[in-house]
Amino acid sequence: MKISEIVKILDATVHYESDDLECQVKSACASDLMSDVLAFSKSSTALLTGLMNPQVIRTAEMMDIVCVIFVRNKKPSSEMIDLAKELGIALLSTDYTMYYASGKLYAAGLGKRD
Repeated sequence: MKISEIVKILDATVHYESDDLECQVKSACASDLMSDVLAFSKSSTALLTGLMNPQVIRTAEMMDIVCVIFVRNKKPSSEMIDLAKELGIALLSTDYTMYYASGKLYAAGLGKRD
């Protein structure tokens, strides 16, 4: 699934679109615990979180996460946006809860196994 499709599915606001909203996302990880993200996420993943600090962007960089989606209408700070620009990580936000956003992405086919 492309990041541009995620934007439509989640009615998301794009805070930084990285180099390409057509970048492929293969799975999603939903967590506010960055230790869980470090333990369980894969590359080419979208991270859904309500955690609002630069450590989220740093964790995304370490795990080759291509897109961070902030849930519950939380907006990234200018410091977070600048860091995402520096690292080439797309930043989105949605009004949906983490549970609902995860369900919408799964229902649309993200992360389903054949």
